[in-house]
Amino acid sequence: MTTRPHSPARSPALPPAGTPARALIDAAAQLRDALQALHFAPPVAHVYNPLTYAWAPHAAYLARFGNAPKKIMFLGMNPGPFGMMQTGVPFGEVAAVRNWMGIEAPVEAPANQHPKRLIDGFACKRSEVSGRRLWGWAEKRFGSADDFFAQNIVINYCPLVFLEAGGKNRTPVQLPATEQRALEAPCDRHLARVIEVLTPEWLIGIGGFAEKRLHHVVSEVLDDRPLARRLKIGHILHPSPASPAANRGWDEAVDRQLADYGLLP
Repeated sequence: MTTRPHSPARSPALPPAGTPARALIDAAAQLRDALQALHFAPPVAHVYNPLTYAWAPHAAYLARFGNAPKKIMFLGMNPGPFGMMQTGVPFGEVAAVRNWMGIEAPVEAPANQHPKRLIDGFACKRSEVSGRRLWGWAEKRFGSADDFFAQNIVINYCPLVFLEAGGKNRTPVQLPATEQRALEAPCDRHLARVIEVLTPEWLIGIGGFAEKRLHHVVSEVLDDRPLARRLKIGHILHPSPASPAANRGWDEAVDRQLADYGLLP
């Protein structure tokens, strides 16, 4: 199926031109629009793009927390059903976004919703486990959201959600090779632009897929630019409950991995 064109939900006032936050918002808008033309064949039956119907909270996230260069950029894969799919914020578990980040903005109802995967926005009662783990760790380790985002940010590689007719989620790596390549092209360009804007020291993939895309973008897209030559790339365990290792003490595992990189505060 094709991602349906949809007017972006209204966003907060844009940051001034020339600022990092404005550059990130412009890059996200370009990614949003580029993805609208993509086609995905069965078993994908529904494609959700939170950068359309949840544009307002996504833009608010970038405006508030993308306003300066970062030391570490964490990269996730794509939205979960009760996280970014609902709130437009990477790993956007509702309570964490509303109560810790202080973000709440209108979320519209997208066209062609799956009856088992309705968009409730900030009224969603389900908790995204991955987001609860990630942002809960950040709160325990850094305290306030402002303290975490002073040197860190979390971005998702792909904003799209792929659902089968029965409601099962499909990840980007489960798509056919031709569809993966078509998806990777705009997502790679967007990721390269985000790296250019934020000029991080470290790129940390949240899981193996994200780390692989980081290596590809740095070596093949950013290529031999001075920024690419100084970037350091690592990974942390993905917080998904589907991972047995993540269910055996994710916080402690991430602390150990970041400590190995010398990145704990």
